[in-house]
Amino acid sequence: MAFYGQLIKTILEAKHALLPHEPSDPTAAQEDQLRDLLDTAKDTAFGKYYNFAGLLEKEDVRKAYRKAVPIFDYHKMNASWWKQQRRNPDITWPGSPDFFALSSGTTGKKSKRIPVTDEMLACTQRVGRAQAECLANFELPADLFEKDILMLTSSADLDEKDGWQEGEISGINVSNMPDFMEAVYKPGIEIAQIDNWDERVQRIAEEAPNWDVGALAGIPSWIVMMLRKVIEVNKLNNIHEIWPSLQIYTTGGVAFEPYRKSFEALLDHPIIIMDTYLASEGFFAFNARPGTMAMELALDHGMYFEFIPHDETGFDATGQLLDKPKVVDYRDVEENKDYALLISTPAGAWRYMIGDTIKFTNKEKMEIVITGRTKYWLNVVGSQLSEEKLNAAVAALNEQTDSEIKEFTVGAVPTEDGNDYYHQWILGVNKEGLAADRARDILDEHLQSVNKNYKVAREKALKGVRVKVTAANKLYDFLEQKKNKKGGQIKFPKVMTADDLEQLLDFLD
Repeated sequence: MAFYGQLIKTILEAKHALLPHEPSDPTAAQEDQLRDLLDTAKDTAFGKYYNFAGLLEKEDVRKAYRKAVPIFDYHKMNASWWKQQRRNPDITWPGSPDFFALSSGTTGKKSKRIPVTDEMLACTQRVGRAQAECLANFELPADLFEKDILMLTSSADLDEKDGWQEGEISGINVSNMPDFMEAVYKPGIEIAQIDNWDERVQRIAEEAPNWDVGALAGIPSWIVMMLRKVIEVNKLNNIHEIWPSLQIYTTGGVAFEPYRKSFEALLDHPIIIMDTYLASEGFFAFNARPGTMAMELALDHGMYFEFIPHDETGFDATGQLLDKPKVVDYRDVEENKDYALLISTPAGAWRYMIGDTIKFTNKEKMEIVITGRTKYWLNVVGSQLSEEKLNAAVAALNEQTDSEIKEFTVGAVPTEDGNDYYHQWILGVNKEGLAADRARDILDEHLQSVNKNYKVAREKALKGVRVKVTAANKLYDFLEQKKNKKGGQIKFPKVMTADDLEQLLDFLD
């Protein structure tokens, strides 16, 4: 009998039943989070400038905060405040950050430097514990709780700077892992600190027979590449031949659905897949129950959230934020409506637009799904295509053609006369056989059938659809050339500008 596994499972189930992590009153919980944040930071330069002490005296502190503090994106926050925080204490949060998370995202070569404070690390760990408690909602054997957990992250070998360390957020989190996790964490710090991606994955594949992995965590493109290497090096038919205890995969970073077919092809039998919303700026939501990929928003863990409707009340036709957008807090959100997310966190991010769009699928359960990036809305001619809709179209294409599209991108390109547009798709496949003309027809027909705005656009200024099919590895080669980083380690942009598409097409030709 798995004594320790049974003990851990019993404790999780008891804690989940007697002291549930989710707030009984989410609205009140969010006000408490905001008050705690404002009170902690009221004596910082930012808190004094925006009079946090005065805001705390207002009857409706959420409304007062919304009125007093402007909306920031990274560039505004960094230029005005975070740059100072690298040299001076008490700028946007008490003290000085020990870490900065580097994030280049999907655009540009220059990394963003996002502060990571001790309080933010503690916040992330609280959300992680809440997710672990939710394993009580799943039917899992006791011995699973004694198995290894393989987390595929960026390098944990952080760079030393003048008074802080920096690296990607997953590497920072691994470097600050709670002591109780070290016994089951794989591949271990030594391998995790290998900077070269190919070498790190090779070492994992070589060590794989020595581990009894029960759970995986990581970005799906990374995980698929790693599992393929383990299977190749150890001459396996599927990953369960070497890790028979594998039962859980915690995904995040990008939408999982485009990778589902590639991932499941590497398994002997289905496993539990749990989605997470973990970014450089924080751990915001996690899958808390079976039967859904929707995620519970962490409303009672140290962060405050606001929401900008992703419609004409929040953004213009080109996707730019309005000067005075409508903003709501949790009290007024509606289900099945797209919102751009604003966060305020104990890392000193204040009314910070992270760039993601979400929608509530079940407000009572505080559950959301990520529908895309604000910059990934394809709406040049009113087609109103979110990343969620693009992913669904590609999933339909995979299903109808038995294809394995690993990556894709699309954008609106002007016609030669400059009066109209067409959508240019580029599909990165793992196996040959997908005909471009058939892919074009399926994508176009699917989007017209499910999106009335796209259908109207096709009858007006959107004059056609073009598709180029190529090997997925060639798309990664393009990213590697542009960013000097292994392609599978970064997110491939789902929507590109006409200029970027031209560069990519030239590269592929």
